[in-house]
Amino acid sequence: MPEYEGGVPDAVRATAFVDGTGEKITAGKVASGTFFDYGRVHLVTTSSLTRLQSIYPAGDFDPRRFRPNLVIDTGKGPAFAEDGWQDRQLRVGEALFRVVVPTPRCVVPALGHDELGADPGIMRAIAREHRIHVFDLGRLACLGVYLDVLEPGEVRLGDSITTD
Repeated sequence: MPEYEGGVPDAVRATAFVDGTGEKITAGKVASGTFFDYGRVHLVTTSSLTRLQSIYPAGDFDPRRFRPNLVIDTGKGPAFAEDGWQDRQLRVGEALFRVVVPTPRCVVPALGHDELGADPGIMRAIAREHRIHVFDLGRLACLGVYLDVLEPGEVRLGDSITTD
């Protein structure tokens, strides 16, 4: 359970409990046998990662921390542009997606991943820089968007992206 504001909805924070390690935890529901937080596909943009790196230079905002399926190179585009894509369709290669909702972040990006060390400052930076309303859960620390698959298809490195 992150201690910073915006890490989880207040309703979830109210149901947290202390486990055997003395840590405050909460539990949620996902489809049995899966590890989906909400969406089937997760997308992040390079401009959002670049913005976060600029406000927390000591952090390593390697996309792998955030477990995306797609990393979109937005060049020098605005940070968090993906927030404005909600309900739009994106064609990436042969696949067609619908942008559903911004991605609330849990503690996982702050944990160690392969050669990327643990860094709680990663999530603190997101919580400071980018808390937005998600459904009726309040303002949450978000990075990226979840997508639904409308038409499955092959996606390759370097494929073009078009929007409706």
